[in-house]
Amino acid sequence: MTGAPSLAPDSPALAASDVARGIGRLFARNDIWCLSEVPLRNGRRADLMGIDPKGLIVIVEIKVARADLLGDAKWPDYLDFCDRFYWGLPPALDSSPLEGEAYRPDTCGVIVADGYDAEILRPAALDPLAAARRKTQVEHLARIAMRRHMALLDPLCTAMDAHG
Repeated sequence: MTGAPSLAPDSPALAASDVARGIGRLFARNDIWCLSEVPLRNGRRADLMGIDPKGLIVIVEIKVARADLLGDAKWPDYLDFCDRFYWGLPPALDSSPLEGEAYRPDTCGVIVADGYDAEILRPAALDPLAAARRKTQVEHLARIAMRRHMALLDPLCTAMDAHG
């Protein structure tokens, strides 16, 4: 995060939305376009889900509190829906637990972000989805993006949406 302000240890905690904004800016510079709060077919909700220039699916699970990070046993459920998985953390949150085997450091990447920018500390390994699964996920993301865009243009459209 060259040139971006960082949090001092006594600074107030960043909100997940701040971390998401910083990651979104990093991704945009790298031609990865994402949506926030994406529902998955297994009932989970990805904090950020996007598509890179090669059409690969990226998911970021954002954690802003140590207890939330350590208490999350459901995160592996996201791996079936992406080609790359990242943890997104604020600078002040200790990332050392993510080095443990339970957090699959050989597979999962780590991004540190604040409300202004982000930096990849550890790249995520590529674990390719089956082509049919990726196609389904890309279509799912596209439909969510179009619905959200249309709702911005005409909020009454969402009232007419049978899948609301």
